[in-house]
Amino acid sequence: MKILLVVYDNDSFIQIFPMGLSYIAAVLRKNGHEVQIYNQDMFHYPDEHLTEYLDKNRFDMVGLSIIGGYYEYRKLLKISQAINRSRNRPFYIIGGHGPSPEPEFFLRKTQADAVVIGEGEDTIIELLKAINDKGSFFSVKGIAFREGDKIIVNERRPLIKDIDSLPLPAYDLFPVDYHKLRRAPNCTNRDFVIDMISGRGCVFQCNFCYRMDEGFRPRSNQSIIDEIKFLKQKYGINYVSFQDELLMSSIKRTVSLCEDFIRAELNIKWNCNGRLNFARPEVLKLMEQAGCSFINYGIEAMDDQVLKNMKKNLTVDQVIKGIEATLAVGISPGLNIIFGNIGDNKETLNKGVGFLLKYDDGAQLRTIRPVTPYPGCELYYYAIEKGLLKDCEDFYENKHVNSDLLTVNFTNISDDKFHELLLEANSRLINNYFNNKLKATLEDARRLYLDRNVGFRGFRHK
Repeated sequence: MKILLVVYDNDSFIQIFPMGLSYIAAVLRKNGHEVQIYNQDMFHYPDEHLTEYLDKNRFDMVGLSIIGGYYEYRKLLKISQAINRSRNRPFYIIGGHGPSPEPEFFLRKTQADAVVIGEGEDTIIELLKAINDKGSFFSVKGIAFREGDKIIVNERRPLIKDIDSLPLPAYDLFPVDYHKLRRAPNCTNRDFVIDMISGRGCVFQCNFCYRMDEGFRPRSNQSIIDEIKFLKQKYGINYVSFQDELLMSSIKRTVSLCEDFIRAELNIKWNCNGRLNFARPEVLKLMEQAGCSFINYGIEAMDDQVLKNMKKNLTVDQVIKGIEATLAVGISPGLNIIFGNIGDNKETLNKGVGFLLKYDDGAQLRTIRPVTPYPGCELYYYAIEKGLLKDCEDFYENKHVNSDLLTVNFTNISDDKFHELLLEANSRLINNYFNNKLKATLEDARRLYLDRNVGFRGFRHK
């Protein structure tokens, strides 16, 4: 079959590499399908361009994957309209974290023909076979689909146990030379960045996380190393940004991976998502030796009761010790704080601000966002149970209009006061960040003119 996969434009100048679609593309091609990529992300095509493209080119199926953000949801509706207007409209499939928890709602809103729920590599092949053979969809696990005026949601498909059994992402179908120019924390102008995953899933159960899959399934160290070597040789990649939910899934796994990176002499920089209860000095030192330059930590709160309420399995003491140990070995920490979970108040917000001001190393501008109960997470169902949210439509159409604004208020603070507190908190953080940048730039000027620093390249290069 002839397949078109759409990489939508998220309004970034250079977008993150679409790993999910690249795995799907690889599996489709391995099973004999002809795959083309529609790169709205790179060319910033208007949505109407997709209609014209489908009118001029015939495909048997068109698909895209999308996450659950407010922008992504509204973008999905526009792309769906563009697809549905096409004279040669193909069979239309959507997937990803966005539609997976509430497939009925997304089928109604997009008029797509099917939703792939959860992991799609095995499901998409079975679904396409049913389409090609004009067979029944009822036996295809892991999908929701239309049957006349009804929407049928089939049984979930078991997770892929062996991630190494999947082919490498179909890099050659995507504009890697475009994606590798995306900037990552602590990269230089000479670094070429690509995104990878080291595994799938997470062993923790934070109440705001909309991940539907249980447990963690790591790739083998060797498969990760082989992919990095391939990317270095073919595309000149020297910085890998691991985008999986938690590379630091355990101390044992992290140590093993780093030791193998060192033995393989990869000579790359990399970053990952980490856990502060695993951020021991000896582990972090090994990570730094293996090339890690940035660890993005989900801290979320600096109050033990709030951390307990959100099922974070962290304590404030663990957070502080882990961040100090990270900085001590020369790795930059990404400090993520959210506000508005159960038990949050003005005092807990100020604790978070104080922490960010104390430990910020200037690698990134960090602000505090409200917690968002995305469909699929525990907090979403809690909000419905407590009458704070009606359903998925209420979430996307009425409540979740921007990630920096309140979606559902789980605190005892009024909505207006909530936003006033966030303005005050983030004003402090923004002022701190740019004041530090100003001081550093003025120091560069002093060194240039008074110390005759001949290595200075000009303020425009900063």
